[in-house]
Amino acid sequence: MGSIKGLERFDSPGKGRGLRVTKAFKVGELLFASPAYSYVLSLKESGCYCEFCFTRKEGLARCGKCKKAFYCNVKCQKGDWAMHKLECSAMIAFRENWCPSEMVRLVARILAKKKTLKERCVSEKLLLIEEMQSHVEDVDNEKRELNEADVAGLYRFYSKHLEFPNHKDLLTLFSQVACNGFTIEDDELSHMGTAIYPNVALINHSCLPSVIVTYNGTSAEVRAVKDMKPGDEVLISYIDLLYPTDDRNNRLRESYYFTCDCQECKSKSKDKVKLKVRKQSDPVEPAVINNMVRYARKTIREFRALKHIKTPSELLEMCEQSLEEMGAVFHDSNVYMLHMMYQAMGVCLYMQDLEGAVSYGEKILKPYSQLYPPYSLNVSSMYLKLGRLYMGLDKHSVGLKALKKAMAIMEVAHGKDHFYLTELRKEMTQK
Repeated sequence: MGSIKGLERFDSPGKGRGLRVTKAFKVGELLFASPAYSYVLSLKESGCYCEFCFTRKEGLARCGKCKKAFYCNVKCQKGDWAMHKLECSAMIAFRENWCPSEMVRLVARILAKKKTLKERCVSEKLLLIEEMQSHVEDVDNEKRELNEADVAGLYRFYSKHLEFPNHKDLLTLFSQVACNGFTIEDDELSHMGTAIYPNVALINHSCLPSVIVTYNGTSAEVRAVKDMKPGDEVLISYIDLLYPTDDRNNRLRESYYFTCDCQECKSKSKDKVKLKVRKQSDPVEPAVINNMVRYARKTIREFRALKHIKTPSELLEMCEQSLEEMGAVFHDSNVYMLHMMYQAMGVCLYMQDLEGAVSYGEKILKPYSQLYPPYSLNVSSMYLKLGRLYMGLDKHSVGLKALKKAMAIMEVAHGKDHFYLTELRKEMTQK
């Protein structure tokens, strides 16, 4: 087993294996960076980012054969060929019928990489890819069906270039990727791609994380968001921390098959603020609140299901209707209100209604700053979005103020020299 300076693998009580620091780390300090074992750029981002290094720029050169993959230059194209060749001829042959899921595309790349590797690679210093948790025995029927469909997709689109392990091993691999995959996101938290980082997958979850993971190209970087002393466990959050304890644990059980017992989950200290109720002359009955929570959860599920089916104006109407309904009981800073406002803001952006997006963003910002932990990317990305919207509406002084707030968080989360910060500084000097 390899090692990374200042860190060691250990048995974490009640959590299985984990990672802890052997020296002190200050807020904003880099614990380690890790290249991806395998990664894939999301199809919807094709043409905006280089497939190989994930650089965003205009005028990328496209693959001469399939015309579907884009690169900075010949060097990037050559670097990516071992992976792109798995798809290049299939894209041409299947044409519009070529539709593997992102998960299938990533698994195909993992299989190709495994075949070429003779020894442990740098992204496996702390944990081998085979050692990643699969929870294959915990997968419910619905997920098993999805995994089976993905296996079928793998056979359909990749059989020409890959030799597959047996069916059972394939199902295990899909489960491992589902539990251990990382979404690579940009500075505004838009999905860019998916990757596997075995070193980072060793880190356990807490709703009070000590570190944050950000991305530099296709590499993952792990930085402290709390001062850490030798012996402290390295903890990240696997989920969005906005929601109350029950919702967080439902999500953890659904996706990762465990329940969190961090201090926040035991004390539920923030739940009351997160579920804030509107002040009324007579106190609101608990039954009314419980019904509204049920309604909110149902609406969130429905919106998620209809997001890619309904038109933007129908979706906006859905948001407005649910906000009106919930607003009779919930305060504007209640997390379910914030959730639907965030969705509404996204729809407004899609429809290029900048003023509408700003009005939702302004309502979200203050509660976000209070409810998320310090140095949260959810908060910095909201400041960024708003700042850029203000700039677009020629409101420069408020725009700059918001961008500065984003910058203060990003300097800790991404590191002062990150490409995003260089770009942001440029953005702030341009009028």
